Amino acid sequence: MNQSHSFPTDDPLDGDTLHEECGVFGILGHPDAAALTALGLHALQHRGQEAAGIVSFDGKRFYQERHMGLVGDHYTNPMTLARLPGSITIGHTRYSTTGEVAMRNVQPLFAELEEGGIAIAHNGNFTNGLTLRRQIIATGAICQSTSDTEVVLHLIARSRHASTSDRFIDAIRQMEGGYSMLAMTRTKLIAARDPTGIRPLVMGELDGKPIFCSETCALDIIGAKFIRDVENGEVVICEIQPDGSISIDARKPSKPLPERLCLFEYVYFARPDSVVGGRNVYTTRKSMGMNLAKESPVDADVIVPVPDGGTPAALGYAQQSGIPFEYGIIRNHYVGRTFIEPTQQIRAFGVKLKHSANRAMIEGKRVVLVDDSIVRGTTSLKIVQMIREAGAREVHVRVASPMIFFPDFYGIDTPDADKLLANQYADVEAMAKYIGADSLAFLSIDGLYRAVGGEDRNPVRPQFTDHYFTGDYPTRLLDKNGESMGNKISMLASNG
Repeated sequence: MNQSHSFPTDDPLDGDTLHEECGVFGILGHPDAAALTALGLHALQHRGQEAAGIVSFDGKRFYQERHMGLVGDHYTNPMTLARLPGSITIGHTRYSTTGEVAMRNVQPLFAELEEGGIAIAHNGNFTNGLTLRRQIIATGAICQSTSDTEVVLHLIARSRHASTSDRFIDAIRQMEGGYSMLAMTRTKLIAARDPTGIRPLVMGELDGKPIFCSETCALDIIGAKFIRDVENGEVVICEIQPDGSISIDARKPSKPLPERLCLFEYVYFARPDSVVGGRNVYTTRKSMGMNLAKESPVDADVIVPVPDGGTPAALGYAQQSGIPFEYGIIRNHYVGRTFIEPTQQIRAFGVKLKHSANRAMIEGKRVVLVDDSIVRGTTSLKIVQMIREAGAREVHVRVASPMIFFPDFYGIDTPDADKLLANQYADVEAMAKYIGADSLAFLSIDGLYRAVGGEDRNPVRPQFTDHYFTGDYPTRLLDKNGESMGNKISMLASNG
């Protein structure tokens, strides 16, 4: 399900942006754990806006606060934070890719097990989650949510290992896909990343206390120190000892695989000020724009970004081409969704609610519009039309990523393959005609690889996860190949 769920399904802009569905944050042993987690989730708000939750433990019992809506709508209230005592917390901000938006799916999920309580939150998708869920239900298990995160709890409960840590590892060994996950018990904070390293997860430290979160921007907001990335396939177990010290045990329970970070973290999802896989996101996006200018130059008067995602790439394009950069589109950051009656007439203004043309920078000029990606093309069509109505003489669209041909099963909300713009037209010229542009060009896959990793794509062993561009999926797709994904997965909400 995408963020415009409050609009009818015939909304022409519905599904025309990609969404990363979740962010996670956890801290162990800090007296201000809940407040710090709330701040961390606020920094990760771009990763999910539908719901947020925090679970804490004060040495005696677990507490949880889970709410629909934005982090700032709830966790800035001192009364809410007061209901989360303790020095161990994990938090989660959610965007569901499929299924329902409901309180029962808001993470972290909590369960009482033989060894005591455990809470789990994760970002990404399991590609065998529905298959395992059906197997578990067939043996008599009862699932109270439609989130496949609950499958992990069942697998932990069923494990025959003695310690919670070993049970956790036993459970995630059975999961496939792309994920970063946090779990907390009465004394432990456990972090895990999938064997391929598709989804990011970083480790930090504040006042000597360990922190794990989806992006470094969540460390920056609380003044924490970045320690390192959690490695692909790694499980890091932090535990408070009887003397108050914290032990850290890093394990690699799965077979080592080459890391393949998701390229869309660099193209779109991660915040520009974050460092992902040792690379500053803002810098890589500027490099994408520079490579795009080298590959697809055009005679023009002004470079205009499609805000906000296209801004760093547009700066790079302008610097490389020597064409002036201007804010030709002004974004309204205060657009609501549910306060407007969604009639067809109102929906026709959908783009103008978010973006307004800055006529003084556009009128009579040859404009290059730079965007980070194109999904279905319906938004691009509206923006090109808006730029023409503002008096542009020519409109050339340049996209700082390759064409998207394939759906994602690792946590990105993508339309079905037949609804992607790249699959609806025979060539780029036909796509340009559809969106109303004088020309259209996309960054090549090698141009993207050079911007991010400094070298061309290795077709034998790709350095990044790039299946949405190439069709090269880094893991098995058990649910999909068993026809559990696609339409049939609509009853199963992504974990977030």
